[in-house]
Amino acid sequence: MKKYIKLFIAAIVALIFIGTFVFLWQKSQPKEIVYSEFTPEKKDLQKTTIITGKIEPRNEVNIKPQISGIIAELMKEPGDRVQQGEVIARVKVIPDMGQLSSAESRVRLADINLKQVEKDYARTQNLHEQKLVSDEEFEKARQQLKQAQEEKAAAADALQVVRDGVSKSNASASSTLIRSTISGIILDIPVKVGNSVINSNTFNDGTTIAIVANMQDLIFRGNIDETEVGQLNIGVPMKITIGALQDLQFDATLEYISPKATESNGANQFEIKAAVVVPADGKIRSGYSANAEIVLAQATQVLSVPESAIEFSGDSTFVYVLNGEGPQKQYDRQPVVTGLSDGVNIEIKQGLTADQKVRGPQIITDDQKD
Repeated sequence: MKKYIKLFIAAIVALIFIGTFVFLWQKSQPKEIVYSEFTPEKKDLQKTTIITGKIEPRNEVNIKPQISGIIAELMKEPGDRVQQGEVIARVKVIPDMGQLSSAESRVRLADINLKQVEKDYARTQNLHEQKLVSDEEFEKARQQLKQAQEEKAAAADALQVVRDGVSKSNASASSTLIRSTISGIILDIPVKVGNSVINSNTFNDGTTIAIVANMQDLIFRGNIDETEVGQLNIGVPMKITIGALQDLQFDATLEYISPKATESNGANQFEIKAAVVVPADGKIRSGYSANAEIVLAQATQVLSVPESAIEFSGDSTFVYVLNGEGPQKQYDRQPVVTGLSDGVNIEIKQGLTADQKVRGPQIITDDQKD
């Protein structure tokens, strides 16, 4: 019995050894190399580039007060539409003590002068009724009275402006009422009720009460690399895509290329701007990130092959053309002149005809991957 067991084990070992030998022998045999093949086709090719940027209004206007004070009331909120001249906020004036004192003094002097002129006028009128003064002198006294009354009213108005920021005579054009200078959408109101604000002057820019922009006049702003900027021309169409709006796409037209580069991450970039065709639904908001696709070059119905079939050697390009049919395929190396490439297909200008077959990359089978 033991003899049979030993023979059985020996047979199993022999089979394993033979199987391993056969397997290694088969693996060592050279595999046939199979290549993909392409037939040149006439296609429309485009070389495009993608520019990352953002959507913004062409002009954003900062609304600033004409007088210093404290925000007493806000009539609008961000997102509201305003018309030119519409009131956005009201400012309560905190008067300058020096100006206030001067205005009060002017009122007192105007009052004293008016009282004196009224007495002189009354005296002159009495004498004129008695025919003791001429009509000319009486008219002169009347004119002086009107001037004194006007000076008293002007002084009172000036005091009200200094103290309250508004007077009765100019209430409709009060500098305490902050009005929009353009029609558009309020993008931001960076102040709150109670905040102190100052007017723009020689020493500062003033406090921004609101930022207003016309959202029907938008531009795309981005940067393009110096290697591609030379292929752009003003007026070329662009396709703008906003990913945040489910890849919403709309048209734009290039209208500005910066004459000066700026360095970004070690590369020279040129700023570009494009006028955006605003959709009728008005979904676009200021600051959306967007991608712009620009066609740098294009060719119509040109003979082309996949770029993977091209062999680049220095300044020369070659393809491998099928030479005859048979079990053992032969390919001849043939020089060609290439043109425009879209990254997948490349134009063939010379050296290849539409009836020739071109060798492509090697086809890797599953057993060759092991």
